[in-house]
Amino acid sequence: MFRRIIFAAALSGLIGGLVLSATQAIRVVPLIKQAEIYENAPAAQPYSGTAAPHAHEPAAVGKSDLTRTALTAVSNVVTSIAFALILIAGISFRGGANWRQGILWGLGGYAAFNLAPSIGLPLELPGTFAAAVPDRQIWWLLTAVLTAGGLALAVFARDWKWKALGALLIALPHLIGAPQPARHGGLAPEAMKRDFAFAALAVSGVFWIALGSLSSYFFTRFEKV
Repeated sequence: MFRRIIFAAALSGLIGGLVLSATQAIRVVPLIKQAEIYENAPAAQPYSGTAAPHAHEPAAVGKSDLTRTALTAVSNVVTSIAFALILIAGISFRGGANWRQGILWGLGGYAAFNLAPSIGLPLELPGTFAAAVPDRQIWWLLTAVLTAGGLALAVFARDWKWKALGALLIALPHLIGAPQPARHGGLAPEAMKRDFAFAALAVSGVFWIALGSLSSYFFTRFEKV
């Protein structure tokens, strides 16, 4: 069983991480690069709702971008494998799942690790004013854990009291409130920040749907491993 979980998580995480990297490159990464222009020279580039052109870039810049893309892909794959282990552990505990049910597991992961934390801590472009990193990390972790636990109780518990506790756990971090910066805003235009938040959440949704279906599929496929 252990080997089955490891093999399924490794393959699911590899494919899922590559899917995430590819979808990020389409819209998320160009917005980050344009936001970095505002971070270095806030008044230099007007934002028109499209990514800034990158023609005639120096070779050194192109090489730096390639290294950055490769490191991001490696990071995405490692993170994806870790998330796949969590999903497959849950799927295994519940006795397995087909790929369609795996999509629901993936959507649960999306709700816990992306959607719920983004309610209190919107996804940030470079140059955005934010609270201290340790405070945000603690709140993010608290939100992810409580949301995951709350969803598990709400979906799998039979007694309404446990389901009510699950709903309370999901709401608790938002009742506490996320850490807030001394001032709001940032160097990038508001329209760019909205586009980035939407694009990042959409990309994460695609990733979790893919990871959920892949995790359940490979866990079932490797049943004899």
